[in-house]
Amino acid sequence: MLIRPARPDDALRVAHVHVRAWQAGYRHLLPGDYLARLDPRERAQHYDFANQDMQRPKTLVVEEDGTIHGFATTAPARDADTPDGGELCALYVDPDVWGRGFGTALLSAARLRLAERGYRHAVLWLLAGNQRAERLYRADGWALDGQTRTESIWDVTVDEVRYRRPLLA
Repeated sequence: MLIRPARPDDALRVAHVHVRAWQAGYRHLLPGDYLARLDPRERAQHYDFANQDMQRPKTLVVEEDGTIHGFATTAPARDADTPDGGELCALYVDPDVWGRGFGTALLSAARLRLAERGYRHAVLWLLAGNQRAERLYRADGWALDGQTRTESIWDVTVDEVRYRRPLLA
């Protein structure tokens, strides 16, 4: 298992993981016809893995034998009530390898990246009802902080809950 920064030529492979993870992980939370229409080629166009601006999102990928199995994206927290915090913006693993430790490894690497950037705590937004992810984050020390929101993501409206966690440098 190798965790490394995403490169521009990873975009389509990351998008395949992103779409497959949504289709499997959200199948009971989002409309099936919507999930079936998700297109990795369209999704890949939204990534900017070449940007070096530290205020922009940065993505790590986890690969094994040259195959990207997952990714995690971090950035400065976007919420006004977390001015000194970082954010885990995304963490997705290909469903074919769920349960093999790739998500846990990415989560640890993402936390370390945020701590190295000087953030004292981190937040993440989670699709309400995503029990699999809830278990992962709670096992890693994340806790609900009482904040909720309704957001439009990929042309679908979702309800989200926020988790928070202290970071140790």
